[in-house]
Amino acid sequence: MAAENPHAAVKAPSLLLILSELPRALLETGSLPWAAPFLLQAPKGDGHPVMLLPGFMASEFSMKPLHSYLKKLGYDPYHWELGRNLGHKAVGQEGEKMIARLDEIYAKTGQKVSLVGWSLGGSFARMLSRRRPDMIRQVISLGSPINGTPKSTNAWRAYQYVTGQKLDDPKMREQVSEGHAVPPVPSTAIFSRNDGVVAWQNSREPKAATTDNIEVRGSHCGLGANPAVLWAIADRLAQPEDGWKPFERTGARALVYPSSGH
Repeated sequence: MAAENPHAAVKAPSLLLILSELPRALLETGSLPWAAPFLLQAPKGDGHPVMLLPGFMASEFSMKPLHSYLKKLGYDPYHWELGRNLGHKAVGQEGEKMIARLDEIYAKTGQKVSLVGWSLGGSFARMLSRRRPDMIRQVISLGSPINGTPKSTNAWRAYQYVTGQKLDDPKMREQVSEGHAVPPVPSTAIFSRNDGVVAWQNSREPKAATTDNIEVRGSHCGLGANPAVLWAIADRLAQPEDGWKPFERTGARALVYPSSGH
């Protein structure tokens, strides 16, 4: 059988999946209270800084459940403080605003920063890892468009309208092409085959010694409040700085995390 081409065009998620996003996301968010006792049994943090990057059109408010959770586990979480994620309008044409925010956190803490980005925020986190690899401990992306074409999402038209940046612009094509490469730091992609916004096939890291993919069951808009996602993030962040290993999905974990997607 021929190897899968990670850059091949795939269809955007179906109309049924996109229409079911909101009710599914509400269910995932509503499950947090009963899941809290279990989530607090996750590995405790070592106090290192974690920068959170929201998805397209989302603000820091969407990252509050994750921020609160990481704080309780003993991490030092930071919002990106760039307001609503409006693409380059928020981060700067060359990402200079989010680079400045990362520099600020690194200077304040004196430690490498882990990045957790949701959707477009995950794409930006991977971009940051190429600009400041010496300052970044690891990258975790949630339902992010990593491979393929932006038209394999149900958000590309809105992106063009809001940002004024066309997908066929040379700069945009350059950024998309750059994003296909393996990041220079350990990187984990968390994805759902039932994602209604981004084609799940494009939300996976390329296979390499320092990349991993974790499949969960859920919606795109609920990833930041999905208990299985939060546990997986805690597990990844607890990896020693110089001892990163792929996610363990044997035993009971296999029921919650079906595959690596490779």
